[in-house]
This record gives sequence, structure tokens and C-alpha cells, in this order.
Amino acid sequence: MIALLACAAGYSYALPPHHSDDGYKNPFLDEQFTRSRFFTYVQMRFFGNQEFSEYEGNSHRVPQVTPSRDIIDSPDPSRLQVTWLGHSTTILQYRGVTILTDPILSERASPVSFAGPKRFTPPALRADQLPAVDYVVISHNHYDHLDQDTVRALGNRVKWLVPMSLKQWFVDNGVDNTEELDWGQSSAFDGVKFTATPSQHFSGRTLWDYAKTLWCSWVIEIGDKKIWFGGDTGYNAVQFKRIGKDYGPFDLGLIPIGAFEPRWFMSPMHVDPSEAVSIHQEIGARTSIGIHWGAFRLSAEPIDAPMLMLRRAAAKANASFTTLAIGETRGISPLPSDSSTVSIRTERYD
Repeated sequence: MIALLACAAGYSYALPPHHSDDGYKNPFLDEQFTRSRFFTYVQMRFFGNQEFSEYEGNSHRVPQVTPSRDIIDSPDPSRLQVTWLGHSTTILQYRGVTILTDPILSERASPVSFAGPKRFTPPALRADQLPAVDYVVISHNHYDHLDQDTVRALGNRVKWLVPMSLKQWFVDNGVDNTEELDWGQSSAFDGVKFTATPSQHFSGRTLWDYAKTLWCSWVIEIGDKKIWFGGDTGYNAVQFKRIGKDYGPFDLGLIPIGAFEPRWFMSPMHVDPSEAVSIHQEIGARTSIGIHWGAFRLSAEPIDAPMLMLRRAAAKANASFTTLAIGETRGISPLPSDSSTVSIRTERYD
């Protein structure tokens, strides 16, 4: 639309490669394939031969612990800490700042309460049990990352950082304390800086709003600490090497590892654990935590496969990349003074 108006006014205007006239696109993916994903998924899931693993009877395979409320409610301000609440929802705390990532605390990742992907492991905390949250980052608008009930519960008392064109959805839900960013744009507050960075994914909550809003990963800087939150993404060495070169190294990476089978269908949009380790190396993360697994059956692999496969892939690469139990809090050690000890792959990607 912007391009059309500019042309009508006699101006020459070039859209960024991830923009389109009516929304957004991933410049590295075939648009016809991504637009047909819903119908391809339905055919595979309900009419094909692909077996989906049983989750309900195996949910005990996902480690779960009782959250340490004293540590979460009164964190040591001198220590960066992360708490995994389940799926892609984490609490980041440092220097008196508390940040929430992609909070979904509902029973289903769905527009309705009686159907759609349900939780097989409970969130570590309910919305009313959360500590005082300052900021929330949202990676995209899929139901397992943007939960209407959780958004309404947190409301305007937190600052929401969201991808481009998603602010209106929040306004429609009574939340206007929201700032939307395009890839490469930053917003700084008192001691905190957020930068939207690329991911290889897509957006849409209905059959009619495909790619109308942007998707992203996030660089989060709190004082002297840097965190990268991957949100949801397929593997793309070009984008991740650029993030590592432009923004790394990072004290902590929060990288998705689940919802990856079958690869013929999932690989453009969801990394597997070995690809997640490559991302860890390419962005220059000192330590990474695997997210986006253990809660909802979104794909065919067993519920604990992401954790088990990550252990093998990380050991093979000698990478400091692990998982947490749902409810576990982990303190993150600082980067060494010589950050060159953190491996960043910087092969040519132009």
C-alpha cells in the first residue's frame, strides 16, 4: 500500500525485501508454499500416513519443578537469571528489570477453549502468580505465542514490544501500552534496549490474515547483558550470521528446538535441535536454553525428543546449550572479558 501511494505521487520507493504491498514475506522462502501450509497440514495430520506421537501419556517425560518463588519474586539484581514457564514463555530478570517472552498461560493454543492444541504440561505459573513484569516481547501472532487471555490479564501495566502491524490487535483487545518495530529497529528505555531482528517464519491467526503482520526475533539488552530470543524460526544461515555479526556475542540465547517433524513440512519454519545448535554458534551465544517444546503437540516427534536430541547435538558440537525443567530458574554467568572466546561463525554471507 505504501509503495502504491508513493508511485501515485510520483515518487520512487523500494520496499524492504521482507515487505510486500499487502503485508510481509520471507525473502528466502517460496510464498506459494507458505500460503498453502494450513491445508497441507490438515491433509498430513488427518488424512495422511504420518504418525503423531502420544503426548498425554508421556507428559511425565518433560522435567517439571516447583518454581522458586523467593528467587523469582526477589531476584538478585546483579545476576541475570531466566525461568522457563513452558513452551516459549520465559521470565528474564536482571538489574531490577523483569521481561516476559511470548507468554501463553492458557490451556489451549487456540481461538476457542474447547478445541485446538491443548497443553499436556501446565505452565509453571498462572498469570496472577507472575512477578511484577516491566516488558513483554512478542515474536509473532500464532496462537502458541500470542495468547489473548494472557494479554488481557497483563493489560496496560506492562510495556509490550511487538512486530510491525501487530499493535492494532492489542488496541482491539484494550491494550495500548504497545510499541511495534520493524526488523532492525530499536526502542530504548531506562537501561533496557529492544531490537527486532529477522526470523524465518510467518504470521496469521485466521485463513484470511496470512502475513498481514510481521514476525521477528529479539535482541534484548539489559545494562551490560545481551540476550537473543529466537521466538519461532526455521534455519537460515544468512540471517543468523548477520545477527551474530551485527549484535553478538550474547550472554544468553533462547532458541526454539521443538515442533520439527516431519522435516519435509516443518523445516522451512521450525528448526530441529541440530539446526538450533548451529544458530547458537552463529549468533555467538555463550549459553543457550532450548524453548518451544514440551507443552503442545504441534508436530509428530515424541514430547521429549527435542530435549534428548539437543543433548546429543550440543555434546557433539561442544556447545553450552541445554534445557530447563518447567519452573526452573537458572543464573547466567557473564561473558568472559575477552569475548573472542565465544565462537561466532562469520563466513561470508552477502
